[in-house]
Formats: sequence, C-alpha cells, structure tokens
Amino acid sequence: MTESRAARAVAAAQAVAVSVGLDAAEAVVLHESNKYAVRLRPCDALARVAPIDEQVAQFELDVAGKLAAAGAPVAVPEPRVPARVVERDGFTVAFWTYYEPAAPEVPPAEYAAALERLHAGMRGLDVPAPHFTDRVAEALAIVADREVSPGLPEEDRAVLIEALDLGRHIAARGNEQLLHGEPHPGNLLAAREGPRFIDFETCCRGPVEFDLAHTPDAVAEHYRGADRDLLRECRILMLAMIIAWRWDPADRFPDGMRFAAEKLAELRAEFRR
Repeated sequence: MTESRAARAVAAAQAVAVSVGLDAAEAVVLHESNKYAVRLRPCDALARVAPIDEQVAQFELDVAGKLAAAGAPVAVPEPRVPARVVERDGFTVAFWTYYEPAAPEVPPAEYAAALERLHAGMRGLDVPAPHFTDRVAEALAIVADREVSPGLPEEDRAVLIEALDLGRHIAARGNEQLLHGEPHPGNLLAAREGPRFIDFETCCRGPVEFDLAHTPDAVAEHYRGADRDLLRECRILMLAMIIAWRWDPADRFPDGMRFAAEKLAELRAEFRR
C-alpha cells in the first residue's frame, strides 16, 4: 500500500474503533502486507484492516470464534465489541484480541502440540471451505499459462507443473479434514497465554500433512501420527504453490522474485531427496 493508503487504513481503524466504543487515540502498525495489523491504544485491541474487495474477514471471525469455543489455540475476536466486520473508506475493519508476545518464536514441540490441538478442534467444525486442490489449480493456472507468467523460464515452468501435479496424487489418499491452510511460523503467535494461531482466510480441506508442510522440519518431527512419505510430497507441493503465486501479476509480496528463486532451490533439493 502507498503511504497515503496506509494512513487512510489506520484512520479507518481508529474511526471504527471509536464508533463501537473503543478508545483508540493511538495506533501502531505491527504488520503490513496486503492487510494491516494495527494495535490500538489505550484500549489495547488489534484491528485488522484490508481492502474492501477482500471479503474474508467475517469468515475469519466466525471460524476463530468457533475454534476458541472448542478450546483450540487461536487468537480470538475482541470480546468488547460484536464479532462483525465494518466497512469504512474502502476498507474492512475487524477487531481482535491483542496478545503480548512472550518470545520471538514457539519451540518446535510446543508448536506441534498446538497444531495438533488446532486440528482436533477443526475436525469438529462444519464450515464451508474449498478443497486444497482448488488452491493447487489456481497456482497451476498461473505457471501453465505463458501469457500470465511470460517471464518464467521454461525449465522452471516444467518443474513447477510437475510438482503441482502431486496434488492429484495427494488428494487420492484420503483422511481429509478442515485445515488452517498456511500454519507457518508467521501465522503463530508466541503469546504469554500460549501459542495462538491467526489468519484463517486460507482454510481448506485436505490431509493434516498439507498443513504440516508449512511448518519447519523440527515441528513436523514432533507431530504425532503424520505420514512421512505424504508429508514429503506435500512439502514439494507447498513450495511449488508458493513459487507460482510469486508469478501472479497481482502479487504484492515484497521482493517476490528473489523469494521465488530461493524457494525454487529448495524445491529442486526436495525433488533430489
């Protein structure tokens, strides 16, 4: 977002907060990507602000609320205001509990235990969510179409198409449930209250190994009952998807091409293994 757009996003968060009775005289931007995470003070709530065309915030609030009620380790919607999205000045604004960080990251064993609890809570949820292969198909559409990704070297394109084709094989192995979709370290808070997962816009259905593929190797080693062969295939698939999205003309990931090159090296290494 441009600086002026960022200022508008923060102003929208403060204005909506005041309208629902939260004291938001101060605002500190904690994270910026396609959305903003804004800590509001002195009410000490977290506002998540997104462009109005990204209509997933209400889904996230609903899913997190249900998971919290089931005892899953998730960030919960701000309890002092209704769990609903408010639109203002071209943005959607949703309010969440702010969690004070206790450490830079969650240790692997604790991370794995939290993910197991999250998956247990998700197994009891009945919410509409796409299949993980729908997301694979979106990634494949980017790399398979030379008009969409004209700068992608043909050798790399062939590797990505081969890796993305694993999605069909993985889907045929069953044992599917509701997943987070991207439970990587950036979506896990090391809060004083314990680990808390955030960002449920990527929820999908698939095997738990698809989620595990987004975590560090040390975390997967602590996750009980995972199919190691399936996990290896899911890691290859996950890397291919991440690379494919960097070639999306609408992608706004910072320094995306360098990141894609790093992940492509990882992908080739996984293939060699």
